[in-house]
Amino acid sequence: MQLRFDEKTVLVTGAAQGIGHAIAAEFAAAGARVALADIDADRLAKVASELGATAHALDLSVRQEVVTLIADMEAPPDILVHAAGGTRGQFGQSIEQVDEESWRAIFAANTDALFWLAQACAPHMKANEFGRIVAISSGAGLRPSLTGIQAYTAAKHALVGLVKQLSWEFGPFGITVNSVAPGFVRSNPTTERQWEAMGKDGQQRLIDSIHTKRLGTAEDIAAATLFFASDQASWISGQILSVDGGRS
Repeated sequence: MQLRFDEKTVLVTGAAQGIGHAIAAEFAAAGARVALADIDADRLAKVASELGATAHALDLSVRQEVVTLIADMEAPPDILVHAAGGTRGQFGQSIEQVDEESWRAIFAANTDALFWLAQACAPHMKANEFGRIVAISSGAGLRPSLTGIQAYTAAKHALVGLVKQLSWEFGPFGITVNSVAPGFVRSNPTTERQWEAMGKDGQQRLIDSIHTKRLGTAEDIAAATLFFASDQASWISGQILSVDGGRS
């Protein structure tokens, strides 16, 4: 099965590094017109140059910035992939130590941003009676986070719920909404720090708990994302696909 996206415009958020970068690269290789969005303007510009994509630096948690992004694109997106968010550099700590600002920052980047993006893309997708929305969630959106980041697991659970709600509301217009929930992937500085913090024994225990006995890659997550965005997945919506080597 060959997946092609010729004549399709794809917007990938969180594209300046890691999983978002890998997803954008796979779409570009599959013939799509690719637009990239991220808060890291310098790194984003390098990725856009590498892929022949357009770059849009903004804070996706701010509704007006998202509205402006969609309005300014040469062509509105047919496919939206929301890979931005993550832990925003936060690390595990006790509940008593969590402050309001850090709690809300993770929700804003992960969940609020998806809502503003879907809202801004809806008119174009509904008018075309076609759309694909894929949100990158996490195993932490399906069960408790083992890394002690309470806001992250709560935000990813909320994102999973939003995916299912959007699927119900957009389905009659030919728009599917799904999510890929990655297992542990060493794809950015945060996951590298987590990996190092495990130590040799912890790293081996993690690998032993994975059915395929290996860590995943950003390209593994990209492959699942492209399938959800494809015509072959036109009757799949409201689903959360764990891509974690069988660990879940």
